[in-house]
Order: sequence, then C-alpha cells, then structure tokens
Amino acid sequence: MKPDWSLLPEELLPIVSKNVEDCFDVVHARSVCNSWRSTFPFPSCLLRPSYSLPTFDEFTLESKDLCTLEKVPMFLFRVKTHAASTSPFEYFLGGIGRDDHMDLPSPFQCSVKVKIPGFDPTLMNMVDCQILSLGHQYRLIGWEPKDYRGVAFLLLNKEGREGEFVVILNYTNILMVLTSAEMKWKRLENVPYAICSDLVTFRGRFYASFLSRNTFVIDPYSLEVTLLMPSPQKPLNYMVASGNDELFLVEVTILNFDIIDFSRFTCIVSRLDEEGGKWVEVTDLGNRVLFIGNFGNVSCSAKELPDSCGLSGNSILFTNEPIFAYKYGVNTVSPEEDLNCWRATRENRVMILNTSPILALQIER
Repeated sequence: MKPDWSLLPEELLPIVSKNVEDCFDVVHARSVCNSWRSTFPFPSCLLRPSYSLPTFDEFTLESKDLCTLEKVPMFLFRVKTHAASTSPFEYFLGGIGRDDHMDLPSPFQCSVKVKIPGFDPTLMNMVDCQILSLGHQYRLIGWEPKDYRGVAFLLLNKEGREGEFVVILNYTNILMVLTSAEMKWKRLENVPYAICSDLVTFRGRFYASFLSRNTFVIDPYSLEVTLLMPSPQKPLNYMVASGNDELFLVEVTILNFDIIDFSRFTCIVSRLDEEGGKWVEVTDLGNRVLFIGNFGNVSCSAKELPDSCGLSGNSILFTNEPIFAYKYGVNTVSPEEDLNCWRATRENRVMILNTSPILALQIER
C-alpha cells in the first residue's frame, strides 16, 4: 500500500521542504494536502514574470497602446512507458505556467493541458512524466505587429541599473529596440535592412542572424553592434543556446527552395568562440540534442534522456514536420554525397502530432 504522506507530522514539513530542489517535486509535494500546499511555496521558476510595454504605430513608429511581455518557462515532457513496450515514445515540448482558475480534482495535481488532433483536450498529470527544463522564452501578449518574428529580453545588472531592461523586437526587415529608461521603441542602428532569421540572448548579450548571411552580437548597455566572423555560408541559419554553456549556429542547405523537404537538408554547425568573437565549425555537440523549429530553438543534454528512448546525443531535430534526427557524417547510398556535414539518419522517425498549444512528438523505435 502507498503511504499517506498527509499523515506526516507537521513539524517535519519544513525539513522536507528545505531538501526538495526540483520544481516539479515541489508541485507534487503541494499536491499532497492543504497543509503541504501551505508549507511549500509555489516554485518561482514556474511563475511567469511580465512587463508592460508600449506598442507602436506600424507607419509612424509612434507609441500607442500597451501590451505585455511575459517570461514563459519551457520544458520537455516524456510520457513514461513500460520497459517492454514497443509503442513509440511520446514527448511534449512547450511552455507551462500556473493556472489558478483551472478546476482540478482533489488532491491538487500538477497538470498540463494537451490537445492532439482527433482527441478532446485533456489534462496530463506530470507525475507520470519525465521532465527536462529547457530554459525559457519571452512572448508578447495582446500585440502581434505585422511580420513579427520574435522578441528577446535582457535585464541589466550593472551597479546603478538594477531592475532596468532592454527588449529587441524582430520586426519586418528591421530590429526595434526599447529600454526601460526611455520606454519608447526605436530602430536599432548598424544592422542590415534585411530579414533577421534568428534573435537570441546568450551570457547577457543579444545575438542576431540575418538572411543576408551576417551574424552580430549586440551589447545591451551601449547597443553597440559587432559583426561575428566568419559570416554564415547559407542564408537559412538558426542559433541555439545550450544554457550558458554554448551557443551554436546551424546553417541549412536546401537543394530546391520550391519544395521544402526536411529529409534532404544538409547542415553545417558552428560553436561561438566568445573570446575570439567568431564561429568555429564543430562535428560534435557535446552529447546534446538540438530542437529547431516550433517553440523556438532549444537544447537538452542527452545524458538526461533514458536509454533507447529514440533520441540520442549529438543530434539535431527539426520540429516543423515529420522527419528523422540529423547527425554528422551519415553514410549515404550515393558515393558522390559529402559526408562532412549533418544530414538525416533515418534511424528513428519522428512524427509531429500537434504544434499547438504545445508541440507533441512521437519517436518510433
């Protein structure tokens, strides 16, 4: 029989709470009973801090109404299956947050609302899942300007500027910047008038990559823009931060732009040499898995994934459509094809079941 943890003497609860570090373990502890819920504060990393920002007129760029910028924690959930099961592994990738208005059965549960085509929306209890943290994203709420492609946010931590922040908006063919000191949008100077394919933050600085085959680092304090070398060889490129450890640039070659076939992509991957201010090509991701596409570009350590789960280290997974993971030096049937690149492995097919409200994946074994 399972123990009834609600019967644990209350004087022991503070001791238990000090030794629970994982945020979802805290949420599960809060689900035991009301006394446990009052003892364990809701994890701060699952809260969604928000900032009120002005919008702007798309013709004059003058400030208009207000919108909200929200910080959304991102996670990869793997649904547990029996070891002997031959069914595909299921993953859910997306942001979650607290919902005090959702009616849940008693005792309280840590649940995520999941919607897959062909099925009614359902609440999935996180107690049945393996959960990997993937950092966070920032999203605009209440405003989506034309040709909006994303937003990046940084807090300023230098003495005398604590609490101040900088926001960069990826908008049409320009980047717009706003500082909390001025609270007014203006165009970021010294970057190309071209489509910005990716905008990320890494170790307290902004990084922007353009279809014009340039990548730049942007200082949040001075807004000084510095060109990174060498420039990307391909116009279609993505940046993926692995926490505060590494920043990767993935350049994609498409054989026929009229027909986007992810299975025929080839990639070049580079790592940021921050001290040298340049990109260095790599053939090894340090046992990481990079996810590129829906819900932004994120990474996780393959060490945290269970054995034989269908995802292995040193691989790239595009989440836009059903595809295979990419690896470096994959042998092909054609001796004419270059092996010195990243391409689809055709080992475990990844099915994209759904992209909203979270990304649902199935990995066939």
